[in-house]
Amino acid sequence: MVEQQETLAAALYEALPYIRGFAGKTIVVKLGGSAFGGRDTTLQDIVTLRSLGVKPVLVHGGGSDISSLLKRLGAEPRFVGGLRVTDEATLEAVVMVLAGKVNKELVGALGALGAPALGLSGIDGGLLQGRVKDPALGLVGEVTQVNLAVLEMTLAGGFVPVVAPLAVGESGRALNVNGDTAAGEIAAALHAAKMIFLTDVPGILNADGTLISQVSRQGIQELIQTGVVSGGMIPKVMACVRSLEGAERAHVVDGRAPHALIQELYTDRGVGTMITA
Repeated sequence: MVEQQETLAAALYEALPYIRGFAGKTIVVKLGGSAFGGRDTTLQDIVTLRSLGVKPVLVHGGGSDISSLLKRLGAEPRFVGGLRVTDEATLEAVVMVLAGKVNKELVGALGALGAPALGLSGIDGGLLQGRVKDPALGLVGEVTQVNLAVLEMTLAGGFVPVVAPLAVGESGRALNVNGDTAAGEIAAALHAAKMIFLTDVPGILNADGTLISQVSRQGIQELIQTGVVSGGMIPKVMACVRSLEGAERAHVVDGRAPHALIQELYTDRGVGTMITA
């Protein structure tokens, strides 16, 4: 019993400087579709962050759900450079899954845990303005502007914004935006204290499979050039780099680990990979 009390006291003293430091700060969390298996503790962690005075913004993916729906509809998902090729039929599936199914599941789950949440897509209120990134990718957008008023009003009202990565393009047309890209743009615009990407790997890995605990923006470019970072990890690390235009730190963390957010924010050790300017 005494040993447990000492352990609890040590954990509290370790966390106190971080609790003070993050109170009142905005933290953007990107929950990847591949990390949804651990989202129960992620959502609990977001509720905890809110109770500690942090203003969390949750951006989610849903790639596996989109691919499953497309296959049921008889369409084969295609990717180029880690980005989903998006024709008209694919865009319909993307909007249904992201703005409908996944977004509302997360909003409902957060509400049940005691954190009132407001579900948004990048289309709502013109939150994410965009344009076609590359005609070869179809209706895939790159973000040209973030409408902070939408997020600021949501946070001021005491809600957790839950954002589906869609953008509004010319003439009000919806565009599919990579979730990591959307999160990085939002974190940069908000000047977030942290941009945390929750995924299904321990972090950014070296060629030999060992974890890189910290890397600079320049180091990220070298990892891409040498092929250590490839495929779907490229948009993620580039989103990290982009977020650092306004955010203080970016992290790639294993979202499958129990309470990964709390471990990353409130312990000396942290988890995953930290990317610095």
